[in-house]
Amino acid sequence: MQQRLATTAAVRPALNLFERYLTLWVALCIVAGIGLGHVAPLPFHILGAATVAQVNLPVAALIWLMIVPMLLKIDLAALRGVGAHWRGMIATVGVNWLVKPFSMALLAWLFIGGLFRPLLPADQIDSYIAGLILLAAAPCTAMVFVWSNLLDGEPNFTLSQVALNDSIMVVAFAPIVGLLLGLSSISVPWDTLLLSVGLYIVIPVIVAQAWRRALLGRGGPAALARTQAWLGPLSLLALLLTLMLLFGLQGEEIVRQPAVIGLLAVPILVQVYFNAGLAYWLNRRLGTEWCVAGPSALIGASNFFELAVATAIALFGFQSGAALATVVGVLVEVPVMLSVVRIVRASRGWYEAGARRHAARPA
Repeated sequence: MQQRLATTAAVRPALNLFERYLTLWVALCIVAGIGLGHVAPLPFHILGAATVAQVNLPVAALIWLMIVPMLLKIDLAALRGVGAHWRGMIATVGVNWLVKPFSMALLAWLFIGGLFRPLLPADQIDSYIAGLILLAAAPCTAMVFVWSNLLDGEPNFTLSQVALNDSIMVVAFAPIVGLLLGLSSISVPWDTLLLSVGLYIVIPVIVAQAWRRALLGRGGPAALARTQAWLGPLSLLALLLTLMLLFGLQGEEIVRQPAVIGLLAVPILVQVYFNAGLAYWLNRRLGTEWCVAGPSALIGASNFFELAVATAIALFGFQSGAALATVVGVLVEVPVMLSVVRIVRASRGWYEAGARRHAARPA
């Protein structure tokens, strides 16, 4: 138990320099990628063409550098503690897997397929919708620890919930994506989708858990913390290099349609606030403690954008609208989630008054 508590404490980081200004770094990489793509397009096209079995090798390497350090923070043994905060678990799992992917698909159909259709390239509408679906089909993993820490959230709940979501994601991501893409009349390349699940979910989870166990066995929580400390910047650097590569290939399209990014951000922002508010309200109705409800709202709202970017590139290619839509999710992630943190903090009095009232009601 002491080792578990020490390990839990080790994954409660503050927002570091890279994370605090992630939106700025992403914006700079977008500009740099577009500029370099115009000045020297050949290297980008060579990297984009380095594909084996529909997997782009440079992107696969970069995605692994993004995902494995994040999964290293997850202790799947925490699944033993999911019952300790069962009300929060019910609310979060319900929003993550029964509401969020479907609400995002509905918003994509409404905004991208309907209201904004005349303002977007006609040949990319379905691809944009697919990217938004991919973005919402898996809940966030490592960054949730940062948001929870900023709220002084219950660390054991956060750890258990993320471990549970990662376990569900292994079996639920592909069926949900396939269903929603099919309902959107978008062809589903099942072989590529299943390959992406294996390559970017199953194998990284196994590698990260084996590495985590080896680190804890050799040097305890201190060795794990040291490894995470030097891997963290490497993970974000891999994300930024991926974005530069993507925008180096998409630069001409973006220059022609600069408003596309703003239009794609609209359904993403709506779904974040809707799902965060729904999870928060459900926890209040269930009488859950605020220190659990806060992380629940944040987990319900945030997305595993690294997986979304990788899958969009694998399924639809670098220059697809799907890849661009997932990158817009990266662009808005930090500012919008920080705003959710502020809202949840400011509403604590309102929340606790209602939670006490609902908890006091007879069953």
